[in-house]
Amino acid sequence: MPPPPTRTIALGERLPAVRPSISDDESEESAEEEDPKSKLANAMPDTSRSSRRPPVLKCHKYDSIQIQTQTHSAIVCAAGHVYVAVTGHHVKVYDLELSETPILSLDGKDVGLKELKATSLEFRPAKEATNKGRFVWIGTKDGHMFELDVTTGQITGTRLSAHLYAITRMLRYSDMVLSFDDNGKVTIWSPEVEGAELQLATAQVRGSRISDHQEFAEMLAGRLWTSARETTAPGARGPVVRIYDVLTPGSATRSVLPTEHVGTVTSGTVLPAYPGHVYLGHEGGFVSIWTAATGEGVPVCEEVMRISNSDVLCLAGVDDRLWVGGRNGTISTYSIESRPWVMTNNWVAHWNGQSVLPLQKIFVDPYSIEKLGRLCVNSIGRDDHIKSWDGLLGADRQDAELLKLEKTFSHFRDINILFVSWNIGASKPEQLSGTKENSSFLYDALNSTDSPPDIIVFGLQEVVPLDKANVAKFLKKKKGLEGASTTLHSEHRRWADKLVGAVTFALPNERYKLLYSKELVGLLSCVMVKTKEQTAIRDYAAHTVSRGVGGRFGNKGAVAIRLVIDDTSLCFLNCHLAAGHRRVRDRNADAAAIIEHERLFPESETLDEALAFVGGGDGTMALDHEIVFMSGDLNYRIDQRRDAVVTSVRQDTYHGMLVHDQLTKEMKANVRLRSFAEGAITFPPTYKYDLHSTEYDTSEKRRIPAWCDRVLWRARDPSRVEQLHYRRYEPDISDHRPISAAFRVRVKSIQHDARAGVKGDVLAQWAVREQQLLDNARAFYVEQLAL
Repeated sequence: MPPPPTRTIALGERLPAVRPSISDDESEESAEEEDPKSKLANAMPDTSRSSRRPPVLKCHKYDSIQIQTQTHSAIVCAAGHVYVAVTGHHVKVYDLELSETPILSLDGKDVGLKELKATSLEFRPAKEATNKGRFVWIGTKDGHMFELDVTTGQITGTRLSAHLYAITRMLRYSDMVLSFDDNGKVTIWSPEVEGAELQLATAQVRGSRISDHQEFAEMLAGRLWTSARETTAPGARGPVVRIYDVLTPGSATRSVLPTEHVGTVTSGTVLPAYPGHVYLGHEGGFVSIWTAATGEGVPVCEEVMRISNSDVLCLAGVDDRLWVGGRNGTISTYSIESRPWVMTNNWVAHWNGQSVLPLQKIFVDPYSIEKLGRLCVNSIGRDDHIKSWDGLLGADRQDAELLKLEKTFSHFRDINILFVSWNIGASKPEQLSGTKENSSFLYDALNSTDSPPDIIVFGLQEVVPLDKANVAKFLKKKKGLEGASTTLHSEHRRWADKLVGAVTFALPNERYKLLYSKELVGLLSCVMVKTKEQTAIRDYAAHTVSRGVGGRFGNKGAVAIRLVIDDTSLCFLNCHLAAGHRRVRDRNADAAAIIEHERLFPESETLDEALAFVGGGDGTMALDHEIVFMSGDLNYRIDQRRDAVVTSVRQDTYHGMLVHDQLTKEMKANVRLRSFAEGAITFPPTYKYDLHSTEYDTSEKRRIPAWCDRVLWRARDPSRVEQLHYRRYEPDISDHRPISAAFRVRVKSIQHDARAGVKGDVLAQWAVREQQLLDNARAFYVEQLAL
């Protein structure tokens, strides 16, 4: 017998693709490629409970957004109400307690120069309380330095040619100021006499050197941490971080590396709650975590976390939260106590009315503790405006306390909600006939609860074939579909009429109204409510999310419908996620895109402190709602051989296959699905059957049976949702079996007078707690020698 054929692979030729161990190709699946970004999802922080309300700090008479900084420079410093900013060839001083316009504008003639090209600013340290935040040092492109008294407008000190190159940065540390230039010179300015006030005119000067062209430089945990933009060989660790003890003459430079290759260092900080660690932000969405010092005195990288698909452009450590500004225009705050990290807040910080704008800088104003009685965090975006935020996130802390006391100012009642979900495989309504399983399916499903449900949610998938022709029809009429119209196409209308008629027939003693119906290519959602509940329902709306072929087509995606009943918001997501056995990451990405869609619904028209919504939301996103149901053909498969799955069903031992179910595993590992719950599955896999048969797929593809059809839910208070049943039915006109799930949901009605009293108590308690946190923050900044 001849040997098997071999293939010679030439030098540089690509290796052949690895042969997949499981084949489960479907016609509509092969047209879509796996989204590479979705591979990162599982390692990301848990974003499922984050508040998206901007923690706006209203501590000035005039808004800080009126301050204009120099384009893409973010050269600004702050001390309470006073801001100093560089704009063009001017240095402008603002006092936001007095005016929204500058109280002082400094140019070249004011300092004896032809023009003033300021490149850095910093308030010098002060011993006397009246001098803190009063004197600002100005570094220029020509290496000159000036000291300005912001209260009088007088130049109180001058050092010409303090550097031979542009002064790119100044840092306040203890009773000193460190100034840097692009050539690697560091000048340390200290008081003329120990214990005296530091003044530019009389300051003692000592020089030191670091590597030139360092893009990042920051005093962290008593040392100067720097890093440059370097080209690192593929696969190599990097970038290099150089650490200097510039305050100790003759000390050695430490060059250290992160545990894995990450992007260029953009920023760094220390968290007051974890002062023994340094956090560095990197391009590529990474944060590296370092011990401030070891027994040998050399910082060591302990861990690298990927927190975003967007570059981390700036960091700030505030209390026990890590504040992160990114290229996507948002600021996120993270609790780092657990793994994965938990995103507690995320809001759009800088926006020009059309698109989000990258962050340039986030910085804490320690002087605000004394001068404002608040902890102010400032941010600057590519809009070159400054915004002020509450560093203690007080509004969210107050809300958290109010939620704990919700039962003291709310009345509750129970309603029943029934979900019926089915991928009908483009079958027709009239095909539900013949066998008892077909003809009685809807009747049985609608009578599956002990009493008629108050709300019925139908979710169908593949109402029409998911071919190019139907996708094209959707694209032509996409504008109408994306709005709030309830007009349906013919096939969808026929099924909607079938469902409405079935409710009338199956539940003759109750009157129901079709509240909303919405379609997206193959998806159809219909929500019916008892007529007696109509007066309790408001703010209902619908929208669609396309996820096919990179989000361009509607052959995959979701129909979302929301409503508010009493003072409880509900969101129903009817989904059809990416198909194919191996496309778990794409399904995860689809689910994330749906639940994190930024404009899923219009803003609620009856907002009253958004009491029906959670997480600082206004009802425009799915996770703004107190209770969210995600149902449909989620398409997650079973990672097991087909014969093993089929045998387990025949022997009624299929429960053992749940450990191999992809969705079960993802709900434990994936941070976006982890907040959802699912009832116990006590029925065999619902996919894929031969038509008009009880046999799983016997075609050439012989697909592996799977629990593709599911109903998940999440609630702010899990105790308010109780599943009553979770079952399947046996009509055989589709390759899927339908399922139903019933829930008892406790909805609330807020007693506003009682809530106002409770809120007053919470505010009083917060005032005490806020002062404690401010005292702790002041102690930290004194210890870190920033005050």
